[in-house]
Amino acid sequence: MNMHTLAIYGCAAAVIVAGVQLLAALAAKDGEQGPPPLALLRMWRRPVPRASAVLVGLMAAFGVVQTAVPQVIDSLERHPHASWWHAVTALSVQSSGWFQLAFNLLALAAVAPVAERWFGPWKTLLVFAASGVAAQAVSMSGWSPTGGGDSVAICGLLGALSVRYAIRGEAPGLRRVSLLVPAAGLVLCLLANNHGAGLLVGCALGAVLTVPSRSPLAA
Repeated sequence: MNMHTLAIYGCAAAVIVAGVQLLAALAAKDGEQGPPPLALLRMWRRPVPRASAVLVGLMAAFGVVQTAVPQVIDSLERHPHASWWHAVTALSVQSSGWFQLAFNLLALAAVAPVAERWFGPWKTLLVFAASGVAAQAVSMSGWSPTGGGDSVAICGLLGALSVRYAIRGEAPGLRRVSLLVPAAGLVLCLLANNHGAGLLVGCALGAVLTVPSRSPLAA
């Protein structure tokens, strides 16, 4: 395993560790106590986060379609010399198969409702779409010309939450931990990894959406 791969795995570990702590803290702030998996599951309580339900439902539906008709992946994923709209459709297919599909669905189900509780439905959809499309566009420009998946958009949601907490959060330790997410995004961009683009676009949008906010986040 070379240094490039080790650096990518290190960044992934930093994002996951910081993300789990951040999501658990925000779920607790929203009144959901208990271990992180249970607290995050309860984020789906009534009122159901509608934007999150739409995102998870769409990705699950595309997962069923790509499993039944694998040729759909070739039609929708990004590839060299693809049309511009593949930067959008590449978010809908998981080109690495079942593991990517299952992991991304679980990650989306965990992150999206937390983002929606703090940003609202339309801003959550904006962050997801803008981060995902930007990362896919960068990939098509040469970073990773072939493939697809919505993990880059999920990274955008996590990036937005991390910056929001870094600005408005009241727990100093967690504010410092949340800064690992944009730091990892910067390193991943330097390594030409498309997840870095998703993280940084999400971080930028999180900062823009947080500045006008008057009520601080606490944990």
